Amino acid sequence: MIHVNADAPVAWMQRSVGWPRARGYARLSGIIFLVFISLPSVASALPSFNDVKSNYQSSDAVLLDRHGTVIHELRRDMIGRRLEWTGIDRISPALLRAVVHSEDKRFYQHAGVDWMAIGSAAAKGVVSRSPRGASTITMQLASILNKDLRPKQRKRSYAQKWNQISAARDLEKGWSKNEIFEAYLNLITFRGELQGVSAAARGLFDKDPHGLDAAEAFILAALIRAPNAPVADVVRRAALLAAEGAPLQDHTIRATAEKALTGVYHVRQRIAYAPHVAHAVLKKGIAVSGSTLDADLQQFTLESLRHQVGLVRAQNVTDGAVLVVENKTGDILAYVGNIGSSSPAPFVDGVEARRQAGSTLKPFLYGLAFEKKILTPASLLHDSPLDIPTEQGIYKPENYEHDFKGLVSARTALASSLNIPAVRVIGLAGSDDFIEKLRELGFEQLEADDFYGPSAALGSVDVSLRELVNAYRTLANGGIRSPLQLLPGQTKKKGRPVFSADTAFLISDILSDRQARSLTFGLENPLATRFWSAVKTGTSKDMRDNWCIGYSARYTVGVWVGNFSGRPMWNVSGITGAAPVWLEIMNRLQNNRPGTPPRRPESVVSQRIEFGDDIEVPRFELFNKGTEPLTLVARSSEARPGILYPAEGSIIAIDPDIPDDHQRIFFEAGVADGRLHWMLNGEYWGEARADAVWRPQQGRYILALADENNVVVDSVRFEVRGGK
Repeated sequence: MIHVNADAPVAWMQRSVGWPRARGYARLSGIIFLVFISLPSVASALPSFNDVKSNYQSSDAVLLDRHGTVIHELRRDMIGRRLEWTGIDRISPALLRAVVHSEDKRFYQHAGVDWMAIGSAAAKGVVSRSPRGASTITMQLASILNKDLRPKQRKRSYAQKWNQISAARDLEKGWSKNEIFEAYLNLITFRGELQGVSAAARGLFDKDPHGLDAAEAFILAALIRAPNAPVADVVRRAALLAAEGAPLQDHTIRATAEKALTGVYHVRQRIAYAPHVAHAVLKKGIAVSGSTLDADLQQFTLESLRHQVGLVRAQNVTDGAVLVVENKTGDILAYVGNIGSSSPAPFVDGVEARRQAGSTLKPFLYGLAFEKKILTPASLLHDSPLDIPTEQGIYKPENYEHDFKGLVSARTALASSLNIPAVRVIGLAGSDDFIEKLRELGFEQLEADDFYGPSAALGSVDVSLRELVNAYRTLANGGIRSPLQLLPGQTKKKGRPVFSADTAFLISDILSDRQARSLTFGLENPLATRFWSAVKTGTSKDMRDNWCIGYSARYTVGVWVGNFSGRPMWNVSGITGAAPVWLEIMNRLQNNRPGTPPRRPESVVSQRIEFGDDIEVPRFELFNKGTEPLTLVARSSEARPGILYPAEGSIIAIDPDIPDDHQRIFFEAGVADGRLHWMLNGEYWGEARADAVWRPQQGRYILALADENNVVVDSVRFEVRGGK
């Protein structure tokens, strides 16, 4: 690489001057000089080199990661195409030679004005018709820096020419030759909208300026005088320059020019790892912005997602999205909206797109039930066929594996993601209250409370990956919710509690329980990490969306896999779709560090429990203090203490033709057990006997079946209409 020193003329520059021929114009040059100096000078002060360089603005805005590393380049100026400022030591020597040879052969000998060239031009009578014939690189740069020096129409007046000469002489007094040449090559237009040597090199040849060869250099030099000239004219001029300088075969120049100048040029992005963040952050007028992203993690996350989507592409999977956040600060460390250029919808942001949540909302439903003290992790739920009347007909929830497990604890039901127990839980906790809890967690654009009904327990709610990740982060932070952030230095907003620390701890403990998860997923799966982590998968109806969301002590990671078109996947579950990506990223984040589980709140107690008839193995279970059972949690799987009548959602009409005293309905349980009792709208009603008869009255009711510790084992909602 050549370094041109302004104080030491270069030999190849001297050889290109042509001194003998120049002496013939010496006397004429002197006359021209006297004519010009007789004109008044109105040249205004020109900026310094440092001012020009510091005020230079690329047409691309730059997004930086948390360490100051460039993570994405985004074009923001659609008029001109300017890339980064390029130092003269990073420009090909071939191009430096070609430009000097083409534009200003005595650039390193004169003081801004080439009087010999002016004399030559005057002798040929072309000064007024072709003023650039005598314009030095310094004079051209002066005109770029001062718009008053540019031709008003097609040519400059003599006064303008003199002002240009004066400005060039002043420029040479304050700038070095290298600074002048460097600024010139960064500010001139080469072709179309391509301004500056970096844009020209990358746009036409897909190279950095230091990598230009001789043919490319002569083509760029030929473009300076006529940026939009036809290809044939550019080839002819480049060949003439090559013949005078470093001879090249004409066909080499022609082939290079035709490839570069025909068709549409393209400036390829060199760094493009966070397009959706860049579009959100780099708004109009912002040239450089920092972010909370980590460039290495962002790149790793993108590659991991691409690899996994490629593995399941044969199962009709085309895209995915990932969000990684730091629990304590809410900083977003990786934000991948889709798999990039190979995505069928590369502009869609999968982090913000709204999709059905599947089973990923179940932890918040069970958290609501724990919060209300309706359930404990040891409460038994029926995993058995269930028919629920709705306005659209009978709703029959099914488990993912289309089987039934019988009586299971709430811990097992949640960890193993059983559907029917979750529907029973929403009947206990109330779908309206559940939707309101989701709003508190930050889920936006939810429908009215009564829109979803019991199907909300299985994820019929449309959510975004961003909302899900921050909701799980809320559990990781002990039930305290605070916003996520992409920009560094923002004032941290104070979080607010959505769940109690007790509830958040219980849910986290269940989601980290490998044994409780094994009923559905087995012991060995991508959810079983070597460090403490709590995780949940989810698959929406017809396998349209596949999720895996989980957290360690420091990080929360959310992954979505599917199709932006909404097409179903083929036999893809959370374990085979999203979970492998989640595991790779979590392993990268932990870096072989043993994640520590959250500290147990003092108000959470541990007690050994046993389940009758071997429903589940004996264990030490966790409870909110005061909810721990005094006896066995359950007795017999044959004696199923569920409500048989009325059915969930029943509407009972009072017949006006029957006397009120004769209108009765029976509350029927799966077993008549004196140790169970009925609760109607939260009030004790009576023992769960076989002859439990109730006189109906107009209104809406929640009928619950509770044990001797007031732990609800089943509940239904029904309505009575008619009457007075």
